[in-house]
Amino acid sequence: MHRRLVLAAGSALGLFATAVQASDWPAAKPITWVVPFAPGGSTDVVARAVGQKLSVSLKQAVVIDNRPGAGGTIGVQAVARAPADGYTLIGGTISTHAINAALYRKLPYDPVKDFEPVTLIAYVPNVLMVNSALGVNTVQKLVAWIRRNPEKASYASSGAGTSTHLTGAQMAELIKVPMQHIAYKGSPQALQDVAAGNVPFLFDQLTAGLPLVKAGKLKFLAVTTRTRSPLAPDVPTTAEAGFPGLDLVSWQALYAPRGTPKAVIARLNADVVKALRSPGLTSKLETQFGMEVVGSTPAELAAITAADTARLGELVRRSGATAE
Repeated sequence: MHRRLVLAAGSALGLFATAVQASDWPAAKPITWVVPFAPGGSTDVVARAVGQKLSVSLKQAVVIDNRPGAGGTIGVQAVARAPADGYTLIGGTISTHAINAALYRKLPYDPVKDFEPVTLIAYVPNVLMVNSALGVNTVQKLVAWIRRNPEKASYASSGAGTSTHLTGAQMAELIKVPMQHIAYKGSPQALQDVAAGNVPFLFDQLTAGLPLVKAGKLKFLAVTTRTRSPLAPDVPTTAEAGFPGLDLVSWQALYAPRGTPKAVIARLNADVVKALRSPGLTSKLETQFGMEVVGSTPAELAAITAADTARLGELVRRSGATAE
């Protein structure tokens, strides 16, 4: 009987401590927003743009901490093990929180069980790009070329198991033509090899290929998002081009360690969504980086994470991609 009373008292004290912690947040110290990739990429751009707005609304500094390596797993693992007090956040992506679960045999974190979803920040379109000298101007014509030249049907990507690789694998399944995947160590190398004519096409982020399109070396054929991009309004969506099943898009999201107080998650969600609704930030992410700004509820992000983990896990397994 006494032991039950002690346990009950301990539980009550724990709940009280959490409540006090949540009510004081974020006054105690700066918030660290971990970016599991190097500076300059889309995850870093999002963190710095949204983090700046968040620091104003929360009246607390938001420090961006880049921890790249191992496909994002180093930074994500660090946050999974961080205290669940609202002072450490992770900028998650379709790779770190959906694809990696199937790509790594021993992933050092669970993308669902180890995190509290905060909000889906934005979708980042993958764009089908071809070498300009190939002489095709539509997805339909590219598919016809692939069927006529199956021995030349290869596509580049920024790495095995990336969303750009899996979009190509999705296309191969959709048109029922096996295509050779050529993985590069990053987007710049893949883009340059397609521009040089060594590989006929690839999928990549719109902003990554834009300079080579303007230089006349690459052509955009279609974006994988539901709507056209303001950065390339003349480029159709894959659905408009006759391939509605070709719909793999990258995304950027925000998570906190599992167990972070619900009040903190609710405040973070409200403030980030408010920041995303501000005209200046929306315009910056959409017109400068080609993103489709979202701002979801935590429950909506949880559903997206679960759905993409299952859907893309199957695609990874069918493609044979592995990080090891």
